[in-house]
Amino acid sequence: MTKHTKRWITALSTVALVACGSEGRTQFLSLGTAGTGGIYYPLGGAIASRLSVADSTRQYTAEVSGGSVENVNRVASGQMDLAMAIAVTMYQAYNGEGDFAQPVSQLRAIAPLYPNVTHILVPASSRAMSVADFGGMRVSVGAAGSGTEQLARHVLEGHGLTYDDLDPQYLSFAESSAALRDGAIDAAIISVGYPAAAVLEASTTGDIRLLPVEGEVLAQMLDEHPYYSGGVIPAGAYPGVDSAVTTLAVMNWVFSLESLDPEVVRTLLNIFENDRVSLEQVHDMAKQIDLDQLPSAPIPLHSAVQQWLAER
Repeated sequence: MTKHTKRWITALSTVALVACGSEGRTQFLSLGTAGTGGIYYPLGGAIASRLSVADSTRQYTAEVSGGSVENVNRVASGQMDLAMAIAVTMYQAYNGEGDFAQPVSQLRAIAPLYPNVTHILVPASSRAMSVADFGGMRVSVGAAGSGTEQLARHVLEGHGLTYDDLDPQYLSFAESSAALRDGAIDAAIISVGYPAAAVLEASTTGDIRLLPVEGEVLAQMLDEHPYYSGGVIPAGAYPGVDSAVTTLAVMNWVFSLESLDPEVVRTLLNIFENDRVSLEQVHDMAKQIDLDQLPSAPIPLHSAVQQWLAER
């Protein structure tokens, strides 16, 4: 294979040119993930790999991205074919709320992944005992265009704060971990499944505490936002976490537009149903994939999912 040919194939997979008209030619499809410090990227890579094996007519590539909001925008514009996002992002996109000025009416849920739990990290020496104490602090709220950043705004609002009350830093998970270690920020809000690499890094290389989201604040958030639920970071999940931490949780999903080929949808669902062990070998969070969660999707299901459920 020449260098020119390699560059051509890479370019195709990067911009996700979906259709290749002539019979027998490979279609290149992309799966949007997030930054490399979370769970989306390694799990997305495993999903893309299994899809490529199971579907001989298509080649799937996992793409690094800014996260949920960017993924929705790129799927909606045809730059990606399917992607991962948290429920809040999908709900707001479908309904034209929050970061989305217009409804993305063709957005469809394909499959549930695992719940994110909200990790709120501060140095062990911090005076902050709650998010309500973050006034005037340098706080990482997640990468711009991420679901974490959407959730961070809700968490702050739940504690009576807005970005005007603090110094928001738009950092990825890995950047948040390094900034905490170096004293460049005072706190970080990270929405991710556990154990997360970035949180492990922060808790292993530095002395940190995890703050809860609990009591009336949690109850009010669950009442106001139907896509959230209560969650727990268990004792022992990270070094220094000796007791369970009550917090906010939100489900992750794989989504696409209704126009995605039904065969792709069925192939993905069959992998989740029958070949999940191959994903679990890459990341333990795959063990939490539960297709019985499909009826709780925050937006309509893809028509191929509805048909698959009926046949199941």
